[in-house]
Amino acid sequence: MRALTWQGTAKVSVETVPDPTIQEPTDAVVRITSTAICGSDLHLYDVLGMYIDSGDILGHEPMGIVEAVGAEVTHIKPGDRVVIPFNISCGHCWMCKRGFYAQCETTQNTDQGKGASLFGYTKLYGQVPGGQAEFLRVPQAQFGPIKVPDHHPDERFLFLSDVLTTSWQAAKYADIKPGDTVFVTGLGPIGQMCARIARHLGAERVIASDNVPERLAMAQRHGIETLDTGSIDVPAAVFDMTNGRGADSVIESVGMEAHGSPIQSAAVKAAGMLPDPLARKAVDTFGIDRMAALNTAFAAVRRAGTVSIIGVYGGQADPIPMMDLFDKGVTLRMGQAHVKRWVDEIMPLLTGDDDPLGVDDLVTHRLPLEEAPHAYEIFKHKQDGCIKVVLKP
Repeated sequence: MRALTWQGTAKVSVETVPDPTIQEPTDAVVRITSTAICGSDLHLYDVLGMYIDSGDILGHEPMGIVEAVGAEVTHIKPGDRVVIPFNISCGHCWMCKRGFYAQCETTQNTDQGKGASLFGYTKLYGQVPGGQAEFLRVPQAQFGPIKVPDHHPDERFLFLSDVLTTSWQAAKYADIKPGDTVFVTGLGPIGQMCARIARHLGAERVIASDNVPERLAMAQRHGIETLDTGSIDVPAAVFDMTNGRGADSVIESVGMEAHGSPIQSAAVKAAGMLPDPLARKAVDTFGIDRMAALNTAFAAVRRAGTVSIIGVYGGQADPIPMMDLFDKGVTLRMGQAHVKRWVDEIMPLLTGDDDPLGVDDLVTHRLPLEEAPHAYEIFKHKQDGCIKVVLKP
């Protein structure tokens, strides 16, 4: 089959690799019909190469048609249309029974001190081949795959794999109440959906910041008030818009890719240039993340407010303003999305003829899998109005 493989820092290529097969009775093999590029894939593309081997298959936002199932997989069958959650969860361990699927103890990477395995996401999370490929072996398929109806295009359901469920969890963790003002940092795909979901969950006002005109325009189409980070002091603007109080809740959706931290930006690049053992040590022991977005979130939240962090960070010793957070009495919630925990709440919003979350207005580029290297470049550099790319194997 053809698959998108990592070949080195900022270098990916589509290669011919062996087709996946059923290896365990809990496996399935899925023929991929759509697979998206995620912002966190750019972390692998640019920064976290010390945890990847040349030839590793990337991608964790796939869906397709079931080709084969193992003997213990009974809730799906060949021919079914399914979405594959990005985290690999068994559904029956102590964590899964409590809905903490991103911490599944069956697939937990205890040797790395990390949670459940993820598709296409480094040695830290199991080094499981990813979904930017023609076919995907799905471990724990007795639980993971989400069966979806046939009467809408892939893109209506594809984002259950990550974007929708991640954004839903971020908004839930933000403790939004009717009438609240919610501020969202960043308007990439996750930020876009966080903002829309915040409105759906009852926020009276949703304010979001970014510096990319196409992202700002997309958010405005969905009733989001926007702030251009390139022209104003964002926390000060949020305080002005909330009578000097600050946002009731802030959702930080940017993570380590934030601009505006030149010293830490240099540290990220320097770490990526080191030999793998030294680079891993740097990530494990130093604060290498760009903290601009996180600091903006902390500054913009009101006293006794909540900050929900869904942007991905990689540094182990990043500096955060603990005195300010303690003084303000801020609640912090964060973590990988427990995908299947939220599916039943979201699915009714996707199956009708209407589109209350605006899912049909997110994809800006649909490209063949063979053009994946080009897709990574335009996504990374925010070229050609690129906000969300879906690859078609």
